[in-house]
Amino acid sequence: MSETASEHPVLVAGAGPTGLTAALALRARGVPAAILERDPEDRDRDGSRAIYVHGSTLKTLERNYPGLGQDLVDEGLVWPTRHTKWRGKTVFRRTYDNPGGGGEFPHFSSVPQVVTERYMHDALDDLGVDIHWDAGVDTVDSTAEGVHVTTEDGREWETPYVVGADGGGSQVRTEIGVDFDGEQSENSFIIADVATLDGNTIAEEPIPFERLFHYDDPAAGGRNVMLVPFTGGWRLDIQCLGDDDPDEVASETSMREFVTRIMGEAYADNVEWTSTYNFLQVMADRFVDDHRRVLLAGEAAHLLAPFGARGMNSCIADADEAASAIAVARQANDAVARNEIELYAARRERAAEYNLDAAGQALDYLQGDTPVTVLQKEVAASLADHFEPAGEYLDDAPYGPHEAPPIAATGNY
Repeated sequence: MSETASEHPVLVAGAGPTGLTAALALRARGVPAAILERDPEDRDRDGSRAIYVHGSTLKTLERNYPGLGQDLVDEGLVWPTRHTKWRGKTVFRRTYDNPGGGGEFPHFSSVPQVVTERYMHDALDDLGVDIHWDAGVDTVDSTAEGVHVTTEDGREWETPYVVGADGGGSQVRTEIGVDFDGEQSENSFIIADVATLDGNTIAEEPIPFERLFHYDDPAAGGRNVMLVPFTGGWRLDIQCLGDDDPDEVASETSMREFVTRIMGEAYADNVEWTSTYNFLQVMADRFVDDHRRVLLAGEAAHLLAPFGARGMNSCIADADEAASAIAVARQANDAVARNEIELYAARRERAAEYNLDAAGQALDYLQGDTPVTVLQKEVAASLADHFEPAGEYLDDAPYGPHEAPPIAATGNY
């Protein structure tokens, strides 16, 4: 390299929430950054995607760009009621007088990912951070002194560090020789965005303003159903049965019928986006390269089932901690720099292991058809009318444990 590596911006591969956060967090620490993105600038970002932004994530975003967390609070919703049904009957329902809590930020904000990304882009524009579109990473060659990157548009880049935030199919991960292994859910899941009725806010909808989970919903042919409000619409999740054809369940005709039966005929024409998933539980075997110059973050490092909304929230935590490690490493001697990058990997690998286990518990519970699991649910449902903890168990279990990963952190993830 003709110049020292520290004179070049840190490169972030991927312009999803993880990569956008990494660039914001680097700039907040005085580190120049640039983003390399494979897609074109006018790429399709349909669908609400990740809609649940945890309070700790709001604080992280606010810390890295003052006003960003508050923007997502102002744009989002805080639903006040948790409601769970069992085969058509309510087994738990609780409405909170102050559902967001009494802190600086609410416990969560329910807002579409496309809105979150829009505010992140505005922040990066304000800071002058470049996003290079149509510039997917092709090769990554790391050494003890820095990293040489080539991109699909034919350009070459020199950088002291790379943050690989280029998703589940990460080219960065492949280039540094990291394995990516795990499991896939047995059942398929259908996720749909259903728009609010014309001219209505969520509070004016005929559907109660609440998060609803319905076990074995008769209106959905005995499938599990979740309904969650977010700004502009409703997230409808349907868990397919073992012998379902997910493409058939997700077809326009079928979804129209499901929406009519679950939400009402007024919503039949309001399905805006539908997607079919088999959730993955996957983790990279290490989060850094041999030379401690490339850091994997977000879905390049782990893929989680969505229960408990650990996906995007843990990805943003990865990005924030990667930026902190790089900011220290750039100013340190070789031994300290290496240690900082390894500390990042150790902390975020442990967090990923915990989140995978937590999401896996929820997934096993939802898919579980063993006699013990079935009996636990049926007994809890039978007791719910007279013993509130039984109903609360049914309400909590589909989301996994609430605790944060057991690592020292300023936030929950």
